[in-house]
Amino acid sequence: MVCGVSLLALLAIAAAPVARAQAPDDGSIQLAREYERKGEHEKAAYLFGRLRTDEQTAPNVLPNYLAALQGLRRTKDAEKLVKRAIKQRPQDQTLGVTLGLVAATSGDSTAAAKQWERVVQLLSSEQVVPVATSFQQANLPTWTTRTYLRGRQLAGNETEYASQLIGLYTQQGQTDKVLVETLRLVRDDEQQLPFVRNMLQNNLQDEAAFATLEKELLTQVQRNPDRAVYSELLLWLQVQRRDFTGALMQAKALDRRGRTQGRRVLEVAEIARRNKDYESAIGGFEYITREYAGQPFYALARQRLVQTREDQVRNTYPVDQAQLRGLLKEYEQVLTDLGRTPETAPVLRSMAALLAFQLGEQAPAMKLLEEVIAMPRASSDVVDQAKIDLADIYVLRAEPWEATLLYSQVEKSHKDTPLGYDAKLRNARLSYFAGDFKLAKSHLDILKQATTREIANDAMQLSLLITDNTAQDTSGVALRDYAAVEQLVFQNKLPEALRGLDGLLVKYPGHALQDEAWYLKAQLQRRTSDYAGAISTLERITTNPKYDVLSDDALFLAASIQQENIQDREKAQQLYQQLITKHAGSIYVAEARKRFRQLRGDTL
Repeated sequence: MVCGVSLLALLAIAAAPVARAQAPDDGSIQLAREYERKGEHEKAAYLFGRLRTDEQTAPNVLPNYLAALQGLRRTKDAEKLVKRAIKQRPQDQTLGVTLGLVAATSGDSTAAAKQWERVVQLLSSEQVVPVATSFQQANLPTWTTRTYLRGRQLAGNETEYASQLIGLYTQQGQTDKVLVETLRLVRDDEQQLPFVRNMLQNNLQDEAAFATLEKELLTQVQRNPDRAVYSELLLWLQVQRRDFTGALMQAKALDRRGRTQGRRVLEVAEIARRNKDYESAIGGFEYITREYAGQPFYALARQRLVQTREDQVRNTYPVDQAQLRGLLKEYEQVLTDLGRTPETAPVLRSMAALLAFQLGEQAPAMKLLEEVIAMPRASSDVVDQAKIDLADIYVLRAEPWEATLLYSQVEKSHKDTPLGYDAKLRNARLSYFAGDFKLAKSHLDILKQATTREIANDAMQLSLLITDNTAQDTSGVALRDYAAVEQLVFQNKLPEALRGLDGLLVKYPGHALQDEAWYLKAQLQRRTSDYAGAISTLERITTNPKYDVLSDDALFLAASIQQENIQDREKAQQLYQQLITKHAGSIYVAEARKRFRQLRGDTL
């Protein structure tokens, strides 16, 4: 075996004829490499030293021979070896990097810097990438950067090597330089916008970086009103920051410039709606209905406007029944103006949900949904969405068999689609309400792989709830009681649900479900206008380390109640700050930071 070669073998090699030394076989090189790999530098250096001069400096030998010499601290020999290689291959500037590394390894940093400076200054355009790669492999980011900047000079192009420099500045945390590079890149080539957005998304990690970029983009938008790319980038940034008021301003400008008939405003307004910024969303939809009457997006904006107003009313506690009645009239007016067609079917569905779940009028709600299902030329998506809505009402009426029949129909007709996954999730929830946790979990385990993130997350949460609370209590007695309470919440029977939670907390003290029960109780207390009670309940979670999993949820809910319902701005600000500090990885941090800044009086 190679590793068993003794000193006698080395002496035999040394005593071999000169002719043999001048034409060694590959076995000698492989043996030397094996010695070096094992750290036996003396043996490796001896064997490498027996090679011809041109072989010692060959690209496939030089690194190993150099490592052996450096391992023996034979710095002068190492330096001579690299200089011989440079003399033989003067066009290979990566050898200049290696020569500097020899000096650096010996502790002569001044000599190393002089050598590397010489390499950078003598670069040709063809040598930029290989030299930069050598510096990068040697973990010398500063010199890698200088190489690319020198290459940019040689190319006479301010954006040459931009992607490499952005990556380097990112690794070094030089956010200001990342911003300069990305904005310069998009200035010269608008086709780079997707790449620039991706780079910025990966790089902007703190509020200061967001603010710096926004300030610079606002300046560029004002200086270059004819360049849509800056407005596009500013729009993207403001959406990332959830500053939908600012994003709508840019969307309006882009719509006017591109004559897109309100499409950009519609997109941003819908994102604002999904993020529960109802005021901004309503402003966007109103703008389209006012400025683009009769245009392609007008009808959709009319529908979304009323739907967003309904979202706002339903999420403002206590829910105002008179406002709900007013919304019904608005829906009816939309249908009068636009007609009862497959395009306005979402209006019929919204009216049905309002009637059934908010106003307790199930019969007229079911009639509206049956109208959608029977509508001529209605798409299968529209029909099956109405079936899901109708099934929800059957759950409301405590008729689970009718509900599961409809859910299953949609699962079958929309297999492996978001709509089908939604139906399966509702079927799983129905099994959960009924206490059939095994069946519910079989549905949920499939849905955890769903392509729709929201559905996958909901499935994961419910699956974990079942797993965590049936691991020790295999019969799931406490979980059955909790599921029954959740069904009451779904049916909008809030007083009954609150009584059920109080009974559960007394019946199962110290149970793993306790934090879930406290959190649900606080949500219901808020919905019934018991704000002080909700805050007190949430403090049971936030002040107890045992409930760390729900602590960030509880803090955010408490802060929201202080801000929106009790209107104690100072206390809300304190709670948002606490969330940002204690739970830096929470999904609520971005929104908490935005609200904190608003309460502090920052100009957004």
